[in-house]
Amino acid sequence: MSDIHTADAMTVRGDDPDDVVPRLDEDIIFGRFPPGARLTEDALMSRYGTSRHFVRQALVDAERRGIVRREKNVGATVRFYSAAEVRQIYEVREMLTRQAALMISLPAPQGLIDALTALQRRYCAKADLQDLRGIHETNDAFHLALFSACGNPYLVRSLQDYMNLTLPMRAKNLADRDGLAQSRRQHDLMIELLKGRDSWALAQLCVDHMQFSKSDYLKRIRDGEN
Repeated sequence: MSDIHTADAMTVRGDDPDDVVPRLDEDIIFGRFPPGARLTEDALMSRYGTSRHFVRQALVDAERRGIVRREKNVGATVRFYSAAEVRQIYEVREMLTRQAALMISLPAPQGLIDALTALQRRYCAKADLQDLRGIHETNDAFHLALFSACGNPYLVRSLQDYMNLTLPMRAKNLADRDGLAQSRRQHDLMIELLKGRDSWALAQLCVDHMQFSKSDYLKRIRDGEN
């Protein structure tokens, strides 16, 4: 188990302690803190230029969302998922995703098409800039806007919880050239399918969309075991 160190820390702003949560998220989901890494309060305070209070708040929030684990006599560590856990989590997320997509009335309202098209433009712009946080944020905004069209806020909330749970598994691929290119193509196809009447094709595409990151994370687990 490795510790995070301040020696290799990025230069960070020290004037915005409320920004600790997204910065910790970014460090975890893009692999700067690998699975199993210990997250000590002192090191995080130095890295983010903030107080112990805000670091503790960020760790509690990350634990609540399942991306950090805190244990007695060990402290906080980046959550590591076994292959079985990954498959089980994605099994639930796939079921929720398929159901939400099937509940979207097609053809979709023009307002939804316009909103998703605008989000896709922003997503592609962030991708061209290799703005990792921007890519992650606009990607999630795209999917939440899409699934909100199912009309069931409780289903959307459940989907959002599982999107958060899979952050360490999926977001790293947003920095992968092939994974990002595939994601952009599939977003465009989702928008096109929303203009038609084939709900099953839309639902299957939404499920297929998450397979790249799932397969990649499972491969990383296998490689780590060898």
